[in-house]
Amino acid sequence: MIDLKSNEEIEIMKEGGKKLKKVVEELLPLIEVNVTTEEIDKEAEKLIRKYDGYPSFKTVKNYRWSTCLPVNEQVVHTPPSKRKLKSGDILTLDIGMLYKGFHTDFATTIIVGNEDDKEKKYFLSVGEKALYSAIKQARAGEKLGKISAAIEKEIYSAGFRVIKELTGHGIGSNLHEDPYVFGYQYQPIEKTPLIEPGLTLAIEVIYSQSTEKIAYESGNSWSIITSDGSLSACFEHTVAITENETFILT
Repeated sequence: MIDLKSNEEIEIMKEGGKKLKKVVEELLPLIEVNVTTEEIDKEAEKLIRKYDGYPSFKTVKNYRWSTCLPVNEQVVHTPPSKRKLKSGDILTLDIGMLYKGFHTDFATTIIVGNEDDKEKKYFLSVGEKALYSAIKQARAGEKLGKISAAIEKEIYSAGFRVIKELTGHGIGSNLHEDPYVFGYQYQPIEKTPLIEPGLTLAIEVIYSQSTEKIAYESGNSWSIITSDGSLSACFEHTVAITENETFILT
């Protein structure tokens, strides 16, 4: 069941989203060559608590960390570890914050170090563009499938592939709520749910260079990887839809 938020609840989520944005702004400069993903995670938790929040991901059963930090072919849910980042790695920072009873969720993918790799830069620029194209479709009175169609169009027209088994989602007092927000058109747009005022979504663009299929990383029960070892990336914003406007909260 879709849980529509009141104006007061959206105001709390706006506040929480601003705080999460500050966390990310302070965390990103720390991501550099030879830093471990474990070190990034520890700093993330410190910052979340500094801004009066609690790590959303620690509300997920059996997940002990504040972030997911996939590298290269790792897609999502990769726990922090003692892995040292190398120049040219692409790293996804996926982070959520619980503030005053409501979650906001954010992800971005960056190139580590100063490596000027045009292919990787283009790959990441496509995902970011797809996210903003999708957010433009998130308006009251439209159908949810328009968001999915926008993601699919941007990713496939660039020659990349949507990871179809992974989706965005509703968000609020729970980190994961209804509805699913697919990254591709899984059914005719007119049959998808109506976007109503009060809907809050974590819209995610999860894609790879060359496959739609995933596998589980050997020896890591959380980490999902691309089935063919190709690079993967994720871009995500939490948005709130009101009658007249859509707000990017993160």
